[in-house]
Amino acid sequence: MAARILVAEDDHKQADLVRRYLEREGHAVIVAPDGRVALDEARRRSPDLVILDVMMPRVDGLDVCRILRTEADVPIIMLTARSTEDDLLLGLDLGADDYITKPYSPRELVARVRTVLRRSSRQASLDDDVHRIGELEVDPVRHEVRLAGNRVDVTPAEFKILACLAASPGRVFSRQYLLEQAFGFDHYVLERTVDVHVMNLRRKIEADPTAPAYLLTVYGVGYKMTERAKPSAAVASRAADAT
Repeated sequence: MAARILVAEDDHKQADLVRRYLEREGHAVIVAPDGRVALDEARRRSPDLVILDVMMPRVDGLDVCRILRTEADVPIIMLTARSTEDDLLLGLDLGADDYITKPYSPRELVARVRTVLRRSSRQASLDDDVHRIGELEVDPVRHEVRLAGNRVDVTPAEFKILACLAASPGRVFSRQYLLEQAFGFDHYVLERTVDVHVMNLRRKIEADPTAPAYLLTVYGVGYKMTERAKPSAAVASRAADAT
């Protein structure tokens, strides 16, 4: 799966090493030495994937990720020397598709690139479908969530989880599966973050977050989207208040 990949990395030796490994896989690689150049190249070249170092001069990687997410739906893999859970969550909430901590193996990065591109390709084939459950609509093309016709603001991480659940109503997803499908992560210490995102989603789409009608907990397993939800005036009112 050859792709055009933008590598934003201010360490020239590291950038060259990553470039050579990716080119061996058949990818076309664009290297940007700082965040400003990365934004310019992303806008000019429309890459299929961006590899983004967090600590960069001029504009840091987090700001680049935030800006790119307002302009395009390009997959983003973030690289960072920071390894705390708060840093990982910040990257995910900004819309990163994967997160690798330094030092890392170039072979691991190539494998992650392969996985993210494959997942992105699968998602593109499903993006024509608007998922409708009761008064809830999840629109992958417009990257929107609507409740009773009213738009609901969600973070990129929340959208990915909700879209995964809404695509298969009634199917139970483990926390681990949601992490892997939505973010490409398989680190067990992050499983509880799915609970936080689901809790935030319930505040936004449920009439009563303590008695959810859409996002259901399957105790000891994970979560599922209800197969049908009854229309509710209270839900519509709550959606209107949230917009």
